[in-house]
Amino acid sequence: MAWMAWNWYTAAFFAVIVLLLAVMTMLAVWRPETPRVGILRFPTTRGDRLFVSLIGTAFIYIFWIRFTGGTTMWPAAVLSVIYWGAMFRFA
Repeated sequence: MAWMAWNWYTAAFFAVIVLLLAVMTMLAVWRPETPRVGILRFPTTRGDRLFVSLIGTAFIYIFWIRFTGGTTMWPAAVLSVIYWGAMFRFA
């Protein structure tokens, strides 16, 4: 595994993704849901909103690094949390 250049940031990222998937699976078993239509104007489930949130967060970070040089990433993290909240509440 040395060729992958793992560090604790990479391990934490993948651990969070695995944790999110586990939580979403447990929610789907315990509290099944029907798709709902929100601001995206098409039916979405929790899993759809999770996927859209992950993709949107990636774009937020890419644009943040591109336009600010990426010296500090905390503002991008705050924007991502706000975006996640909006996606899960209104989408």
